[in-house]
Amino acid sequence: MSHALADQPAAAFGHVEHVTVHFDDLDAMGILHNARYAVLLERALSPYWAERGLGFRGAASPPDLFHAVREFTITYRTPIATTGPVAVHFWLDHFGTTSATYGFEFRSLDGGTVFAEGRRSIVRLDPATLRPAPWSEAARAVAATLLRPAAATA
Repeated sequence: MSHALADQPAAAFGHVEHVTVHFDDLDAMGILHNARYAVLLERALSPYWAERGLGFRGAASPPDLFHAVREFTITYRTPIATTGPVAVHFWLDHFGTTSATYGFEFRSLDGGTVFAEGRRSIVRLDPATLRPAPWSEAARAVAATLLRPAAATA
């Protein structure tokens, strides 16, 4: 579930996107299955980039979308034990020549509960060689809107 930009809650840095937890995302204990967090993060990131011109369009997709996850770490704080919307706050801690590192939090809609937090590092790849390749200027411009301010990391 993606909302128009105006419908999203404000964040001091980065972006907050609401995604929907569906019944089939829950495990046998009725809590969000651990593997679904990575999928829901992707569902939060994708509309942000797409609304800024870098969305998946099959063979016509921008080359910056050809990247691989290098690392995904997550710490679970409180189980998500219901269906419906959850707020995913994400930002970039690093945007280098060929790589990027996101920070993220899964929160209740009011922001009062942190369900999980983590990092996701990606590497932009050349589709022909599968070797690291530099980000485009278009990707750099969008990434600049997600960078966490240096003061916020101190």
